[in-house]
Amino acid sequence: MSEKEKSHTEHSSCCCGHDHKHEGEKHSSSCCGHDHSHGHKHEGAEYCISCGAPMGEGAGHGRSMARITWAVFGGFLILNSYLLLWIFQNTYTFSAELCAFTGAAVLALPIIWTAIKDLAEGRVHMNELVALAILAAFISGDFRTAGIIAFFLLVTIIIETHTASGAQRSIEELIRLTPHTARRPDGTEVDVSELALGDIINVRPGENFPVDGIVVKGQSAVNQASITGESLPVDKNVDDEIYAGTQNLSGSMDIKVTRLGADTTLGKVQDMILAAEKSKTPIVRIIDKYAAYYTPLILMLAIITWWLSGGQMDRVITLLVIACPCAVVLATPTTVVAAVAAAARLGILIKNISHLELASKIKVFVFDKTGTLTEGELSVAKLAPADGVEPAELLLVAATLEAHSNHPTAVAIQKLAKEVGIEAQDVTDFKETPGTGVEGVVDGKKCFVGRAIWLAKQGISLPSTKEEESSGMSVVFVASEGVLKGWIGFRDKIRQESAQAVKELKEIGIKRCCMVTGDRSDVAEGVAAKLNIDEFKGDCLPEGKVAFIEEVKKTSPVAFVGDGVNDAPALAAGDLGIAMGAIGSDIAINSASIALMTNDLRRIPMLVNLSKRSNIIINQNLAFGLLFVISGIVLSVFGLLGPIAAAILHAASTLIIIFNSARLLRAGVDARQDQASWRRALSANDSTKAQNN
Repeated sequence: MSEKEKSHTEHSSCCCGHDHKHEGEKHSSSCCGHDHSHGHKHEGAEYCISCGAPMGEGAGHGRSMARITWAVFGGFLILNSYLLLWIFQNTYTFSAELCAFTGAAVLALPIIWTAIKDLAEGRVHMNELVALAILAAFISGDFRTAGIIAFFLLVTIIIETHTASGAQRSIEELIRLTPHTARRPDGTEVDVSELALGDIINVRPGENFPVDGIVVKGQSAVNQASITGESLPVDKNVDDEIYAGTQNLSGSMDIKVTRLGADTTLGKVQDMILAAEKSKTPIVRIIDKYAAYYTPLILMLAIITWWLSGGQMDRVITLLVIACPCAVVLATPTTVVAAVAAAARLGILIKNISHLELASKIKVFVFDKTGTLTEGELSVAKLAPADGVEPAELLLVAATLEAHSNHPTAVAIQKLAKEVGIEAQDVTDFKETPGTGVEGVVDGKKCFVGRAIWLAKQGISLPSTKEEESSGMSVVFVASEGVLKGWIGFRDKIRQESAQAVKELKEIGIKRCCMVTGDRSDVAEGVAAKLNIDEFKGDCLPEGKVAFIEEVKKTSPVAFVGDGVNDAPALAAGDLGIAMGAIGSDIAINSASIALMTNDLRRIPMLVNLSKRSNIIINQNLAFGLLFVISGIVLSVFGLLGPIAAAILHAASTLIIIFNSARLLRAGVDARQDQASWRRALSANDSTKAQNN
């Protein structure tokens, strides 16, 4: 057994953050807050009786149907008991009582058995309250009341299970996106487990990609919504990356395998969903701290109620049923499940649910510039040939030298040359001086491409470009045989979403939006002005970014947003680290608190809004749950509430909590619709500008 499998076997995962150890049993997954080291096994599946959280792996349809069948069978016997008394009155009293006893036993046995196991292991939990209520009803001979109480609790279990197994269902949905077989180019199908890195597979239109890979043949539109949350398809061509679980829409493609199984982007998404849904929020830690005192307190209150009421068992039974605080226990975990699911729909992956809670408290956002607020890809903005030099001649010399460099300016020049059909010539004596420029012999002439200070040292006279540089343009000069050929200006294009994201952050209460960059201060100033950034700092090395964040942290909680590739120290320095464009990036996923699977900065205000809404709903749920339990206890103590009504209200309170939490799921849908509308409007605006030009 692998180390990963051992860990998986020894520890449970609960989306409320509880550590449920099973001594060799498979791990549990629940969001109820109950200790799940004592589940009852029924119909091949373990689950927590108090809350219905699944105790085995998967939230299988068969298990749900078994529980429904169990509840319906017991409920039918209880109903039959009432019908016998109503239709035949005193004629079939024994048969009616036998039906009631059998039905109550069927419904109550799992709950009582779990309570016995708890006591045998020295634990006192919520299960004991319900078990004692049912036993009290049995002892008093009121089998129908005992059966109805157990029936409504099992109905609650079925409803809660659908919500409580959110992490498992999320994982199962992701796993279903990945095919178990793959097709080789010759048409033969193999199991995905038989593939190796470097293998070539073929994926046809309509099929999902089984692995991460690189396109080696063909082109197609790909739906990446399962990972990025982006509803619009993305065009993929040769050398583009493909991710497991995404869908091929329009064309046949051959893919070279680069990552398999758990190493794929989808595999990492699965791990992050589980990590988020089993993590604890501060409020859950408080509930954990005092939960051990709750059951003994209620038992003492039940004894006092029995004594003061002259032995009225109805009051005691009602108290024990209504005091089971499922509504309080589920208040936070159900919200967690809904929030994580809504975030995942938006392509926002949260490692720890406490990070989601923290997002609503952030007052300052610090952005990296290159690759975050900007595209991170330089493009040629201006060709300025010297007198008597044609633009094509200027570009030819530059492209010929830069063809041997990987610098961002070199890539931009090569891209433009390719677009206009200029082919690089042969170069001899090529030399690159990092951070300054390149030189070499082209067509027998010594040529230079580089920064002004470097060419000035070569004795070349240069014109002033201060106006262009102050507007945010980067400039390199081109010279041949000591004579200036001209200069080329570059811009790092600002992302379309950047201005909108900064605007929305300020609208929702963010005090300051700052920017740090290793680029020149005059370039940073131009970008900051266009985006309405409050504060910026240029010429920043990685340690300078960290120092800036540490200084801001002294006065306000701060989040740093970067591309996750070279911003790991800054991502770790912030109270909250948000890595964008994390799809396929191990560094981004590992270095940040939250990973955005796309480069759309508008996901950040969506994240803050989701955090605020989830905190509001948690507080609403807790307030309602506490009010319900306290009111129910008071009513039961004074005999104003009966056992059956208590069971019905118990189920109803749980439903209210679940449905209130489920409103967060709609937040993810609404946000994606708003985003799609914004993109359509932006596209229409771009089309209008193009027509006017």
